[in-house]
Amino acid sequence: MAVLLAMAGPLPSQVNVLTYQYDLARSGANLSETILKPANVNTAQFGKLFSYPVDGYVYGQPLYLANVAIPGKGTHNVVYVATEHDSVYAFDADTNSGANAAPLWQVSFINPAAGITTVPASDVDCTQIYPEIGITSTPVIDPARNTLYVVAMTKENIGGAISYAHRLHALDAATGAERPGSPATVQASAPGRGDGGSTVTLNPKSYKQRPGLLLLNGIVYLGFSSHCDIGTYHGWILGYDAQSLRQVVVFNDTPNGGQGSFWASGAAPAADAEGNIFVVSGNGTFDATSGGPDLGESYIKLSADGGLSVADYFTPFNYSTLNGDDADVGSSGVVLLPDEAGGGDHPHLMVGAGKEGRIYVLDRDNLGKWQAGSDSQIVQSLPRAISSLFGNPAYFNGAVYFCGSGDNLKAFSIVNGSLSTSPVSRSPESFGFPGCVPAISANGKSNGIVWVLDPGGTVCAPGCVSGTLRAYDASNLANELYNSAQNAARDSLGLQVKFSVPTVANGKVYAGTQSALVVYGLLSQAGASLGIANAASAQQNVAAPGSIISVYGSGLAQSTVSATSMPLPTQLGGASVQVGVLPAPMFYASPGQINAQVPFETPIGPATIAVTSGGQFMGAAGITIQPTAPGLFTLGDGRAAAINQDGSLNTASRPAAAGSVVSVYLTGLGAVDNAVATGAAASAVPLSWATSLVTATVGDNSAAVIFAGLAPNFAGLYQVNVVVPQLAPGDYPLRITAGGVASNSAIISVQ
Repeated sequence: MAVLLAMAGPLPSQVNVLTYQYDLARSGANLSETILKPANVNTAQFGKLFSYPVDGYVYGQPLYLANVAIPGKGTHNVVYVATEHDSVYAFDADTNSGANAAPLWQVSFINPAAGITTVPASDVDCTQIYPEIGITSTPVIDPARNTLYVVAMTKENIGGAISYAHRLHALDAATGAERPGSPATVQASAPGRGDGGSTVTLNPKSYKQRPGLLLLNGIVYLGFSSHCDIGTYHGWILGYDAQSLRQVVVFNDTPNGGQGSFWASGAAPAADAEGNIFVVSGNGTFDATSGGPDLGESYIKLSADGGLSVADYFTPFNYSTLNGDDADVGSSGVVLLPDEAGGGDHPHLMVGAGKEGRIYVLDRDNLGKWQAGSDSQIVQSLPRAISSLFGNPAYFNGAVYFCGSGDNLKAFSIVNGSLSTSPVSRSPESFGFPGCVPAISANGKSNGIVWVLDPGGTVCAPGCVSGTLRAYDASNLANELYNSAQNAARDSLGLQVKFSVPTVANGKVYAGTQSALVVYGLLSQAGASLGIANAASAQQNVAAPGSIISVYGSGLAQSTVSATSMPLPTQLGGASVQVGVLPAPMFYASPGQINAQVPFETPIGPATIAVTSGGQFMGAAGITIQPTAPGLFTLGDGRAAAINQDGSLNTASRPAAAGSVVSVYLTGLGAVDNAVATGAAASAVPLSWATSLVTATVGDNSAAVIFAGLAPNFAGLYQVNVVVPQLAPGDYPLRITAGGVASNSAIISVQ
């Protein structure tokens, strides 16, 4: 029931960005972007919509959480921004008009009157983070607990005694209030002799919390690096219980030596489905070949089973030279590639590069450790393929994207586990220091766009340069679609912060700068064409009577709100939708998206869908109404929204038994025998059966359908009960056909 209730709100077309580079693989790709596409990302249709001022540099990637109920302020799509002035902001993600001109909430972790401030860069004799150090890393959000985790650094002058502290805060995502037990002061020690004694300790003044946070299996992981290689330091990974904030993990990568910082230009540790964590250490001592614990200058696989222990590692053959030249591999993180990129001998790959510009393709099941003379033990080692890399590469649709310092944005293809030795496409422009971090938006494998923040080359202060937002066709980087300098008077980005990453979500691009969050999207034009899609499958411009559709645009509604009762209203957030001459009941409305039901009375044939907001006509689009247009709802990673016979959600860990019944949920089956009023909930007694012929396949096998019709207690939502065929255990694509029209396919698991 929780799954179905979620469908009645913003629906799966709403994308959340909860962590650095979208997912734990750090792929850098949002594959559920249905609004922005190469055809409409151009200076005539796309540009700067608005910006929010903030009180400090934004180094961390903005995060996005949809449909958040803010006490006293209604429901909003929210974008979260953290600054070096030790503030966290929650802004409305869709509009800054009216009451949304101010933050939904803001919290600050400093209190100058009480002697608590940010840390001046001069205090640590380092301008890598400038002019102050506060919140540097990308936070992480736990949507199940509605909690945002963030680490802040402060300088504290209490009664003349000066100290420095890092604190892990757990904030209510709706209010900014501290959760019970929050904050936790970060302290750590570990066995070793690198500091001249029997233990090594984390001196808070000597470290910055640089990599993005990782939330994995109920533990929040923090990575630490030094300030400008000053003094004796180490690489630390610390883990805190997400609920109690009790420290449960301490890992030091050079306990008997030094250096080895986890820096990665802000890239967060990656994690695979088995719970292994992958990090890259910077310069440092290395003695693992002689049985020692020091793993400087290495790609490290950590098992998170019962703490953190080294499961495997790879260290370049020339690590000593890299150390001496300050050309370490730890300047960037890694991308864990999906199985589609792997080959027979190496199905599970990851890719990284460092300051040397050598690309490493590694087998996650056998990283290769170290050998003298060459890296021939790993999958691939490609010298001089790119310039120095900072941040992270990205992966999309059989290609890995790199943007090195002083280099072009480059795409390398990967087929059967082999990366092309030269780029298959590159941008016309090269990028000054420190290069850029690519972020990709796409609808599945189509409409791929690579977004980057170009440093531009004009230095405004240490760590800060004027910037340009650029968008490229992912299939051919020679084709630049848009850049914010094309109409600078309208679209200027402002002063960029190095290593920063744009966030693309639900038709908008969010970029943090030295003093603002800048928001780009499709430009609002009265009478503009709207985007119309099946709310489940995202198939465009086709629907059936009774279907749930998503309408995309800009300025569509005056607020973000979900329907709370049945029958559904025909106005939400000041907006209304018409299908032909018929009012459409609405599930959800926001400035960028409306979810509505096509009236059952809509005739077959062409129809026009129009949106009015605040009494003004906002746009219209043509659509074809056909008797059936089935679309399966999915729950991420292409999995079907399916309930097993025992009532559990169908997942890889909760598969359906062969011969049992699974209930799958979709829209677009059309007419039913027990008619239901448009916008009203279907009844359980009697059921409303689809009048069209409905069939199902699981894999290549036909599957018996024992019910196909409206799901009781919901509007526009259909349910098909399918008998699972006799199949070997595994994941299989399921497809529903209604009236001869096939749905999208979605995965179910069978035992």
